[in-house]
Amino acid sequence: MLDYDREADAYDSSRGGEPRAEAAAAAVLGLVPDRPGRLLDLACGTGIVTRRLAAARPGLRVTGADLSPAMARRAAARLPGAVLRADSRRLPCADAVFDAVTSIWLLHLLTDPADVRAVVAECARVLRPGGVYVTTVDKAAAHDVGSDIDAVLAPRPRRPARDAADAVTAHAAGQGLVPAGQASFRGLGQGRSPRDTIADLRRGWFTMLPPGDPRTEEIAARLARLPDQDRRRPDPVFRLRAYRKAAPGA
Repeated sequence: MLDYDREADAYDSSRGGEPRAEAAAAAVLGLVPDRPGRLLDLACGTGIVTRRLAAARPGLRVTGADLSPAMARRAAARLPGAVLRADSRRLPCADAVFDAVTSIWLLHLLTDPADVRAVVAECARVLRPGGVYVTTVDKAAAHDVGSDIDAVLAPRPRRPARDAADAVTAHAAGQGLVPAGQASFRGLGQGRSPRDTIADLRRGWFTMLPPGDPRTEEIAARLARLPDQDRRRPDPVFRLRAYRKAAPGA
């Protein structure tokens, strides 16, 4: 996994910046009921999306949470007094206090299915009955856009997708969360170029291909032979799923 404390300073510029954040926030808010209440944004990172959620819905009291100290500090600069450091598997929050919980680009980072279950269970625990949980699913698959880069990367080893939509839906059902909608948004500015993909390989972006591994260098050499080294291929399209917490006895 990437060191998100080290990534914090360059994170936004390397992940599509404000255009991607605007697209993500708009898609998330399309799944969150437009009424006053409280929203918790887990793994809020630099707060670039969290800030937009708060600005777009003045009636929502928005709180961000992130485990990385550097990320939480950057988010707190955008949302003073509204960001906490927290492990999403063990939230320092009371039961049933939020009307919405979001986790954008979180579940795909978890390698243990038990951790995914724990995060979904915590989201359900802190939701009020009728509240909505919104999360990204199938993140890794979103980056496979059928490009020549994807053809080179196809043989690489992959770990199981812990954020697969069916798996997340099953975890949600186990916590009394029922499907409540889905949406998608384009990861603007995140289309891969061969040169950038080589750099990502060599810094450990692909978790099953560590820097210095002979397989990493073999794939890097193949990428270096592709045409248009600096031309970005199509942007990924990320998927969202929403789940509503059923009322007791429902």
